[in-house]
Amino acid sequence: MKHLEKNSVHRILVRSTNWIGDAVMTTPALRAIRESFPGARVTLLANSLVAPLFTVHEAVDDVIVYDRRGAHAGLGGKLRLARELRTRRFDLAILLQNAVDAALIAWLARIPRRMGYRTDGRGPLLTHGVPVDEHVRQLHHVEYYLAMLGRFGVATRDRSLALFTTPDEDAAVEELLQSHGMKKGDFLLGINPGATYGAAKRWYPERFAAVADELSRRWGARVVVTGGPGEAAIAADIAAAMTVPPLVMAGKTSVRELMALIKRCDFFITNDSGPMHIAAAFGVPLVAVFGSTDHTTTSPWSDRAVIVRRDTDCAPCLLRECPTDHRCMTAVTVDDVVEAADRLRTRVAVPEHSA
Repeated sequence: MKHLEKNSVHRILVRSTNWIGDAVMTTPALRAIRESFPGARVTLLANSLVAPLFTVHEAVDDVIVYDRRGAHAGLGGKLRLARELRTRRFDLAILLQNAVDAALIAWLARIPRRMGYRTDGRGPLLTHGVPVDEHVRQLHHVEYYLAMLGRFGVATRDRSLALFTTPDEDAAVEELLQSHGMKKGDFLLGINPGATYGAAKRWYPERFAAVADELSRRWGARVVVTGGPGEAAIAADIAAAMTVPPLVMAGKTSVRELMALIKRCDFFITNDSGPMHIAAAFGVPLVAVFGSTDHTTTSPWSDRAVIVRRDTDCAPCLLRECPTDHRCMTAVTVDDVVEAADRLRTRVAVPEHSA
């Protein structure tokens, strides 16, 4: 395996993953890069969905948006992006994203060192390639990214997730909540019923509503429902089913606003999703319902999280849509989630009201 001469690396391009949850799970890897190359400038190349996560981040100096549907669409767009990157004179490309596209663009940009897993047939395009064996495939995603970097001595002792918001973003969330009758000290329970990948990952709106009502009653909590534009209808169903009207913000926030809103939550109930990982990164206590996805590789990377799932013969199937009776989710009851939340809240000593 080719040696990496760290002292000659001054400008690093990091290719981000393409989904919010995956990108959050790369944040320990970004810390490892920053710590291993303290004098280097680190630029992140990310799609328009993921890029906002890192516009304010201590491990990233600047962000380039990979606009695959606009300026960088098609082969011509890739060549245009490669030319843009070439002018930056990067010394090293670190490809956290697994597709051949990532390696091809780095190669076209004439970045002399190109590091990543040898996935998708892209091995010949890498100068510092790492094979993916069965052990690597079974790693939690956080460990998966760190393992690749570790082969070249790029490491960190702090393996925690990390995201950052600005004081202005935090203040804007408080203003939003106050405009809906919530005080700064109110206990805020976040409900996140969506999951971008597909319906198989989603627990049921009426059960989320029942959990929210019960925890609101027990804890004196105010409830906010989060999610993306595609989850507005699900959020509306939850609001309609609740006895105490929640604040519905699904489809009404940017990624940065969603980050600040989740950070403000005192507790979070969620499916396996990008917002779940955002909550984990901010240390928000959370209960996550898992069914079709593999909890061993994508569980929330937090000691303030509990997974609720039931063993079934067909899970994890990793399918977008359930071809049978969705038994992995129907088996998870409202009581399962409420009891898990109560136990976690007691264990992590979440206060009655947050300052």
